[in-house]
Amino acid sequence: MWKRRITLLALATALLAGCDTAPPPGIAPVRPFQLTRYEGRWYEIARLDHRFERGLTAVSADYSLNPDGSIRVVNRGYDPAIAGWREAVGKAWFNGLSDVASLRVSFFGPFYGGYHVAALDPDYRWSVVVGPDKDYLWLLARDKQPPAAAKTALLAVASKLKVPADQLIWVEQNRADN
Repeated sequence: MWKRRITLLALATALLAGCDTAPPPGIAPVRPFQLTRYEGRWYEIARLDHRFERGLTAVSADYSLNPDGSIRVVNRGYDPAIAGWREAVGKAWFNGLSDVASLRVSFFGPFYGGYHVAALDPDYRWSVVVGPDKDYLWLLARDKQPPAAAKTALLAVASKLKVPADQLIWVEQNRADN
């Protein structure tokens, strides 16, 4: 009986450890942060590879405030392998104060992952987002094709975070229906 409880406790601990929502070491989420300015559509300009977006093009993310105070997250991308769109709808909450750009996001029930805005244009035109560790990085912009200065700024932040630019996947944003 005790062995079973210890095994279940160890399993629960392992599952929760995989749902880290704190910023990675060395990452200070943007502050002050204004959700009302961040809401709306962001286009994924580049990302590090991970299985849940592999192969997708025309990727975007939409953020809006829910009546309960949480944030509705809609991630959408075109999958050429199925010649169709894939969409995931999730919910996010601030990890602490609402003026600190550190959130926990869930697309799968009670399992949360970290979403931390590590850099943000003063006009909210581009942002750099990291997950629970530096293996998850997204370069986002309000425009499908941001100006060269914005791309330079995004890459400078990625370099400062010690993310290898040669591993970034540059996302095609040439579909008219996104």
